[in-house]
Amino acid sequence: MALLSKKDANLILDPLADNNPITIQVLGICSALAITAELKASVVMSISVLFVMGLGNVVISLLRNLIPSKIRIIVQLIVIAALVIIVDQVLKAFAYELSKTLSVFVGLIITNCIIMGRFEAFALGNGPWRSFLDGIGNAFGYGIILIIVGFLRELLGSGTLFGIPVLGDPIAKTGLYAFGYENNGFMIIPPAALIVVGVLIWIQRAQNKSLIEEA
Repeated sequence: MALLSKKDANLILDPLADNNPITIQVLGICSALAITAELKASVVMSISVLFVMGLGNVVISLLRNLIPSKIRIIVQLIVIAALVIIVDQVLKAFAYELSKTLSVFVGLIITNCIIMGRFEAFALGNGPWRSFLDGIGNAFGYGIILIIVGFLRELLGSGTLFGIPVLGDPIAKTGLYAFGYENNGFMIIPPAALIVVGVLIWIQRAQNKSLIEEA
């Protein structure tokens, strides 16, 4: 961050915790609930949103003085849709099985309220560089929650990470399973994601409240 001013650095750092789009703004919850049963899917979705939001913010910023106010939402949707198509085609070319797992959820990036919100709240009023920082900052904030949720759900629900067994073999009863540990099947169904996200929201808001009281 030494190359950035404090104001610019905050564009990246604030969404990671103090102003996280999921735990504080409660945006983008749908994907956090839908695709986090596997860590790999969570990571790929995070990278996809990082690409779309970072580049999309720059494009909207560059066009901000050319876009008529009455059609700005349509233009924003076109920009997002074009970037999402690129992501979708890359996934189909290089990670076809994963693209089938994510399926419709990649397309739903188009309607992700975090992206539209940053276009409206920031990119339309700031230059390309700061818009880029704002985009990747919010994408990182969104992605870190997805990865935490995906990590916990896959580890506790399947005993694996990225599909690789890390707690032992449940059939051969090796590793933790030798001591009677059992995978928690509840963790791989959608309600578990809601509970995990709810706990993260509670932790983040409790921390923010304590920081405000200390100040």
